[in-house]
Formats: sequence, structure tokens, C-alpha cells
Amino acid sequence: MNKGIKTLIWCGKIVFGCILFALSFDLFLEPNEVNAGGISGLAMVAVELLGFGSVGLITAVLNLPLFALGGAKIGRKFFVGSLIGMIASSAMLDLFAVLPAVKVEPLMAALYGGVLCGIGLGIVFAAGASTGGSDIIVRLLKLRYQNVPIGTINICFDLLVVSLTGLVFRDISRALYSGVTIFVCGQVIDAVVYRFDYSKVALIISGQYEQIARQIGVKLDRGATFLNGEGSYTGKQTKVVLTVVKKQQVAELKRLVVEIDPDAFIVVQEAHQVLGEGFARYSRDAL
Repeated sequence: MNKGIKTLIWCGKIVFGCILFALSFDLFLEPNEVNAGGISGLAMVAVELLGFGSVGLITAVLNLPLFALGGAKIGRKFFVGSLIGMIASSAMLDLFAVLPAVKVEPLMAALYGGVLCGIGLGIVFAAGASTGGSDIIVRLLKLRYQNVPIGTINICFDLLVVSLTGLVFRDISRALYSGVTIFVCGQVIDAVVYRFDYSKVALIISGQYEQIARQIGVKLDRGATFLNGEGSYTGKQTKVVLTVVKKQQVAELKRLVVEIDPDAFIVVQEAHQVLGEGFARYSRDAL
């Protein structure tokens, strides 16, 4: 795939994520005065306080001073991607504002709005960009606190906006609904950003370990490692086969092992963010 097509796909992911984010805001959240946090949430509060302006326009204005900081700290690709995200999300927020709101209870609006918002932001984050504003701050905090999931950072940052929502709209129930949205949104962001790259680690105990390892390489195109093991009851020395496969290869792996040794002992467990040949490569900008 050439560079131009990759760039178009990258831009398409960012714009698509922004569309989902804007739809969640205009269809579910803003009509029910539920705040999703971030700069768009602050813009929603500002519109209520000022009595004029639009969420999209104020979001764009508030974003401007943060872009210089984000571009300097995180790099050119993030800066360009976030610029695309900011323009797209701001435009979509105003464009979709003309759509009729989904008529549901506030709690349903908070839940479904949070899910849709989380999917959209997760897609943008996974593309290595943001919608600007607080997302830039969240990415900068992620560089500082690398062991904390980005969705969790997002939740903590948005708690202040939830508090402001309750104060400005003078309705504690709206703040509570906003808290539900932010929690759901953060969980979905983590699911989109992290869980789609889950693989599986398999530990296989069998006397046919050499043949099993060889067939894993031939049929699954995956490497295997021999670990030294010892039976606790028999005291017999043995080899344990360790391999990492994609989730869609697990069924084939189990079938392969059982065909060679029906009595083999197999343990399969989750593996998160596998780095190395055949999987992802390390990047300092990774989430």
C-alpha cells in the first residue's frame, strides 16, 4: 500500500471518529443537557453562561492555544492529525446540530451518548490524533503517566467539567448523568484503543513438544519457545511450548495440538499489546 493511500485511510479514520463523536453530542448529550466533558463540554457550559455562540465555534476558539503546546511536545503527526480532528469535530458539531434529537430518557441519553462518544474518540486516539482541546492535554498526561490507561486519564480530567455542569445548569441530576456518560465513554475508549489488539498466549505441555512447535511454525506462521518444566508428581523433566497467536488463530492452534497429542495440556490466556515480529512495533507515542 503506497503512502498516499495510507494517508487517506488515516485521515478517514480521524474524520469518521469525529462524526461519531459529533453525533453522540448533538443527538444524545446536548439536547438532554448531559456533558461529555472536555473542551466541547466546557464550550457547552460557556454557551449557557454567555447566552450566545455555538458549541462548535467556541470549541475551535478554545482549542487554538493548546495546539502549539501539543505540536511542540508530541510531534508533527499528532499535530496534523489533531488539527484535522479539531476542524472536523467542530464542523460536525455545528452541522449535526440541525438534526432532530433522539427522544429518550436522560439516563439512556447518557449511556448511549457515552458509548457512541467513546467509540468515536477511541478511533481518533487509536489513529494517533485527537479532537483537540482536552484530548491534547490527556495525550500529554499519558506521556507522563505511561502505565495509566488513556481512558482513565480522560475520566479524571473530565470530573471538573462535570462539576461545572452541575453548577451552571443548577441541576445535580444533570451532573450525575454527565458522570455516567464520562465513565462509560472512558471505558469504551480503553476498549477501542487497547482491546482490539489483544492476542493469546498459549502454554502447551506435551511429550510431542518438538512436533507441536514445528507445526505451529508451519501452519500458523508463529514462533514458539521451549521452557524447561518438571512434573510435580513424577519429577520428570519436560519442555513446555510457549507461543503467542492472534485471537482468530486460537481454534486452529487447539485443533493442531490435539491432532498431534490428544492428551496435551493447553493453557490459553489473554496477551495485551504484544510487541515483536508479526505483531506491533514499539513506539514512544503509543497509547
